[in-house]
Amino acid sequence: MKSSRRLLCAVAVPLAMALSTLPSVSSAQDIKRGDHYITVLTGPSSGIYFPIGGAFSTLIGKLGYKASATATGATAENINALQTGQGEIAIAMSDAVIQAVEAFGAYEGKKPAANLRALMGLWPNVVQIVTTADSGIKSFADLKGKRIGVGAPNSGVEINARMIFEAHGMTYKDVKVDYLNYGEAIDQMKNGLIDAAFVTSGLGNATIRELGVTKKIAFVPVDGEARQRLIKKYPFYIESNIPAATYGTPADTQTTAVMNILVADKKLPAEVVHDILKNVFSPAGLETIQGAHATAKANIKPETALRGVTGTSVPLHEGAIRYYKEAGLMK
Repeated sequence: MKSSRRLLCAVAVPLAMALSTLPSVSSAQDIKRGDHYITVLTGPSSGIYFPIGGAFSTLIGKLGYKASATATGATAENINALQTGQGEIAIAMSDAVIQAVEAFGAYEGKKPAANLRALMGLWPNVVQIVTTADSGIKSFADLKGKRIGVGAPNSGVEINARMIFEAHGMTYKDVKVDYLNYGEAIDQMKNGLIDAAFVTSGLGNATIRELGVTKKIAFVPVDGEARQRLIKKYPFYIESNIPAATYGTPADTQTTAVMNILVADKKLPAEVVHDILKNVFSPAGLETIQGAHATAKANIKPETALRGVTGTSVPLHEGAIRYYKEAGLMK
């Protein structure tokens, strides 16, 4: 096995305790599961990718595969890792995967990522532009001249930030940009060194909640004509909102979102992918995945498995096609 590839910002998710309590899942007689090593690439330990990716790894390990989960810098790092043989399955934002496959945007001038294959849709990653109530920032235009955390360079969050600035007729030249991941940016906000930060994540993000312990948080809306321009040019965006109850804000905030999807290296055998998906959507599998986070419980289910996947330029994995046809979820 390629032991060196397991070192990508490696933080393996412990499996032993979780496996001992996991409901048993049916086995596949024709697959030597123990011969396959499957690393699930997740995201920062402070984000939502990490626990949900860990749950996928736990389930895969329970089936008998040699499985681990690795903490990473999320989407951009995961895409690169799949292309360089450092993982088999990853969580990523669909917009970045599409750009990698078509070699445009953040992947302009690079070779198309021909090895990426979609497995399933996961949950909407909501664009949450967080600030504090005392910052005076109430609209996107109010960001001008402010110190903004836009995400690590070419990360999924930073790709979103660029597109949203464009939709508002602005560029990074209009603000003071800090290329920090959102965990770092929010830490800086606590210290008064950052005015606002892009957090493209599932709702209920732990770092935003943590900020709310010491600061009164607020969100910058993405709405109106700017949002419509964004969706028209980049149709992988959808309308969304941040409910007031999520973080205890006075009112809902209109914004936008992109789907997270589960992607894999096309080299992962079709029978393995079919086996994994069949078990993910079993009652025991759904209990494991949905139990990892409220966002997973609300969004990961058979009826939404192809949301954000079909109709895009990202091909479905051969094993996924076989499963969805057998399950009656696609023709």
